[in-house]
Amino acid sequence: MDTVTQVVLGAAVGEAVLGRKVGRKAAFWGALCGTLPDLDVLIPFGGPVADFTYHRSFSHSLLVMALATPIIAWLIQKLHPAEARYRKGWYVLVYLALATHALLDSCTIYGTQMFWPLSDYPVTWGSVFIIDPVFTLPLAMGLIAVLLLKHPPGRGHVINSVALAFSIVYLVWGFSAKQYAQRVAERSLAMQGLEYRDIVVLAAPFNTLLWRIVAMQDESYLVGWYSLLDPDDKVRFASYPSETRWLRGLEDHWPVQRLRWFTKGFYRVSRDGEDIVMTDLRMGFEGGYVFSFKVGEAGNPHARPAADEMRREIRDLSEVKRVFRRIGDPGVLLD
Repeated sequence: MDTVTQVVLGAAVGEAVLGRKVGRKAAFWGALCGTLPDLDVLIPFGGPVADFTYHRSFSHSLLVMALATPIIAWLIQKLHPAEARYRKGWYVLVYLALATHALLDSCTIYGTQMFWPLSDYPVTWGSVFIIDPVFTLPLAMGLIAVLLLKHPPGRGHVINSVALAFSIVYLVWGFSAKQYAQRVAERSLAMQGLEYRDIVVLAAPFNTLLWRIVAMQDESYLVGWYSLLDPDDKVRFASYPSETRWLRGLEDHWPVQRLRWFTKGFYRVSRDGEDIVMTDLRMGFEGGYVFSFKVGEAGNPHARPAADEMRREIRDLSEVKRVFRRIGDPGVLLD
């Protein structure tokens, strides 16, 4: 999730754990711990594809967090000796602020390696978009209440706890909505006689009412949109080419292997001039995908490996308005 969300989530968790005992220090340290895992973006892993796929690895591991918790909690107690008697509470605060960061990230589609080093499998639920105001704003309001409401004592703490509970319920709602949207998508594909080898259903930007469906075929992929407010449970799909033939000769090239693994097969292959480009189809949509990488160069008879480079697809932000219009109007065409 975005940095603001992780800050307010960590602060809300910190306040819920120790706020009544240590005051605003709990929210401060919760917010700080809630941001720590994403500092791995400052580490150069050796290239664009490596930076892309090693983000949310060791720094988001629940095991690494468990090992780091005693160190961070010890430091906090040294800085606040008056609150050192809440030793167990600081341990709980630190670990929960760290762990909820990873757990929340796993609800997005990016890929979170929560079980590293035991497993490097990138957990991806896709049940919430990377930015979702319905999740974030209640947490922010709860923290504002903690900071501003001093009388009667404890009112801010109660409001923060209610906001935290609401956001958890919202995540459960997202899981349920995604499962329903996937069943609708699979039925629609079957009714239309459309064959596919894999399917992923993703929360649309900023909400959990609209869902984007990507179904992979051999040399193409299908994209459809489904809103929980649609009058009928039928998804219209558009087909787009994926020129996987351009990867011939690149099968053993590390960036290609890595992207195949990280995207779980949901990628597009295209040629841009002499460049062979792989695009993650899970983040963004047609004409505006977030992560595209040059992985090779055209050759004769097959492509040649090349140093990976990140490419950007620029899309007009006004398209977001069409996404929101699509929630209540199935006639609005996206992609």
